[in-house]
Amino acid sequence: MTDHPADAILVVLETTPNGELATSAAGLLGAASRIGTPVALAVVAPGQAPALAEQAAALGAATVLVVETTSTHAELTVPQVDALAAAAAVVAPHAVLISNSIDGRDVAGRFAARSGAAIAVDAIGVSRDDEGIVAHHSVYGGAYNVDSAATFGPLVVTVRQGAVDARAEARPVAIESLDVSPSGAASAAIESVEAVTETSSRPELRGATRVVAGGRGLGSTEKFALVEDLADALGAAIGASRAAVDAGYIPANHQVGQTGVSVSPQLYIALGISGAIQHRTGMQTAKNIVAVNKDPDAPIFEVADFGVVGDVFTVVPQLISALAERKR
Repeated sequence: MTDHPADAILVVLETTPNGELATSAAGLLGAASRIGTPVALAVVAPGQAPALAEQAAALGAATVLVVETTSTHAELTVPQVDALAAAAAVVAPHAVLISNSIDGRDVAGRFAARSGAAIAVDAIGVSRDDEGIVAHHSVYGGAYNVDSAATFGPLVVTVRQGAVDARAEARPVAIESLDVSPSGAASAAIESVEAVTETSSRPELRGATRVVAGGRGLGSTEKFALVEDLADALGAAIGASRAAVDAGYIPANHQVGQTGVSVSPQLYIALGISGAIQHRTGMQTAKNIVAVNKDPDAPIFEVADFGVVGDVFTVVPQLISALAERKR
């Protein structure tokens, strides 16, 4: 077994159904590189380890620990928790970083409960001080920034996807197989999978670098197409407020906010969104926020870096036209 660095940060990598790294990997490894030496962990199907290790090393993983599973009826998250427990025992990390996804939060919570470790959820960044690892959070709808740290053991941190800009330098591929004894912990299981293929030229909302979101101010499903037109012009993902989703303008998987997806893109454009606290909770950590709303007192302007008071149906077509002109 390889000796791991004294400042190791264990990074749990999620994979897509085809065995590639999830988009959250780059940010997690980048964050880990700022506070120690990234050691990655992935649970993969047989034969996927070499390609995945190469991807992880390109993103900065010093070592990639792989656990191969042949289960056709996968137990939800328990194999990942078993693997994480085994990896933590071998690596003795200063911290464990996991994506703040649905599966990531479950893995983090189960591991923390099993190991007695402290957990910090939905962090927008991590750092190191004289006493150890510190997680940074945006709370109460972005009204406050707070820090959390553990006084014992490795701190388990779930990191908001897209919140970390840091990227680690590529490293030589170093892959290590990890033997894991199943814990037998109770878990739901996937008995069957029906693949649904969706073809889209737009990026996935969670983790997108650009997001164009629409609210109730668009007025109808047909008029919501304006959001799609601007998103296509910018190569952006499409988001929406809860009001737009409740009105049936767009499916719920596009909802941004407290009961939807939390995003931290480089650019967030809010069209016809009033900016209720529930929505701002999910987008306020965006690096640049642009709001277009005809109400000058709309709360969205309180967090916007750039605001346009005007009718979206007048402003946005002009913006799309200007973008098209610049591309010529």
